[in-house]
Amino acid sequence: MSKIREPLQSAYIMDGQPEAGCDEAGRGCLAGPVFAAAVILPPGFRHPLLNDSKQVSEKQRHTLRAVIEKEALAWAVAQVSPEEIDRINILKASFLAMHRAIGQLALRPARLLIDGNRFTRYEDIPHFCMVKGDARFMHIAAASILAKTYRDEYMENLAAAHPGYDWGGNKGYPTAAHREAIARLGVTAHHRKSFRLLPERDLFFQQA
Repeated sequence: MSKIREPLQSAYIMDGQPEAGCDEAGRGCLAGPVFAAAVILPPGFRHPLLNDSKQVSEKQRHTLRAVIEKEALAWAVAQVSPEEIDRINILKASFLAMHRAIGQLALRPARLLIDGNRFTRYEDIPHFCMVKGDARFMHIAAASILAKTYRDEYMENLAAAHPGYDWGGNKGYPTAAHREAIARLGVTAHHRKSFRLLPERDLFFQQA
C-alpha cells in the first residue's frame, strides 16, 4: 500500500506576513555551481503537483516552474561558482547562494524558512531551519523547484562544450560514468577541485 502524502503547509507562522522559502541544488555535485532560490508565495496558494523537486518528474518540475514564476509575489535564483566553492567550502557556498537569492527578492520577507538544519543569518531577518522542509512547506518546495530546474538547465548548456562528461544526464553528480570520464579526460575548469573527484586523492589531474 502506498503512503498517503501529507499536504504541504502554506506558512510556518499564520500572521499574514511574507515568508520566503529557501533551498539549494547541486550541493553534492562534482562540477558546476551550487544554485539556490528564494520564493514568496501568495496567501492561500495551492497547486496539486507542488512538492520537493526530487519527488516530481522533470516535466512536472518545468510545469511548476512556470506556475511559480507567474504566481509568486517574489522569487529569485542565484549561484556560487566552483571557484568560490573551493575557496570557502560547499556549506558556506550554499548559504551564500541563498543570501544572494534573498537579496534579489523584489519584496522583503518578514522571515526566512530554510531547508535543512543550518544557516547563517541574513541581515536582520529571522530565520527558521526546517529539516526536509521542501516536503513540508509550499514556499520551500517552490524554491527547490526553481533551484533544481535552473541548475539542471545550466549544466545541460555547459554539457555542449564538454560532451565527454555527460553533464546533460548526470548534471555534475558523482555517477560512476562521470568519475570514469574525469579519470580518462581530466578535470575541467568547472570541476570543484576541493572535492574528492576520484577515490585516489593523490592522482594528478590535467585540466581539460
